[in-house]
Amino acid sequence: MDKNDVRATLDGAERLHDGAAVDKALARMAAEITVDVADELPLILCVMIGGLVPTGRLLPLMNFPLEVDYVHATRYRGETSGGELVWQARPHTPLAGRTVVIIDDILDEGHTLRELQQYCREQGAAAIRTAVLVRKRHDRCVPDVAIDYVGLEVDDRYVFGAGMDYHGVLRNVDGIYAMKEEH
Repeated sequence: MDKNDVRATLDGAERLHDGAAVDKALARMAAEITVDVADELPLILCVMIGGLVPTGRLLPLMNFPLEVDYVHATRYRGETSGGELVWQARPHTPLAGRTVVIIDDILDEGHTLRELQQYCREQGAAAIRTAVLVRKRHDRCVPDVAIDYVGLEVDDRYVFGAGMDYHGVLRNVDGIYAMKEEH
């Protein structure tokens, strides 16, 4: 995909949520997380790469002591649909006895988040909370995926921006976009 293709993709996209809506959702999420875990010295676990933008924007809004680490586990590897989970990096911080807040960009079907929650349990986390900037509206979610904090919801479309990518690009777009639907 060259720069002209990227520009055409963005120009042809429909904005589902503008930057102000994303900011408002992140502020609400940060307030909810603060109420729940501010007294626990939580470990914020950023799910790379999509969770980088939401995590980076949430951190300054959470005005309490916390630690930050990351995990890189993906099912997509540049594709638009997921396959088997591939671990590229596990957290460096011990999880045993900790309150862990997993932050990711989107909940689609929940396979990756379910496996991350299971990993945290296996590592002895005392409590696990999960935050996603975006949740897709559909009935395909895997069972047993607990999502504690949701910023925004979108219809079941391929979305990008605010951390989510379109074939590896456009994560930095302010707002959340989808390709225009053909009618």
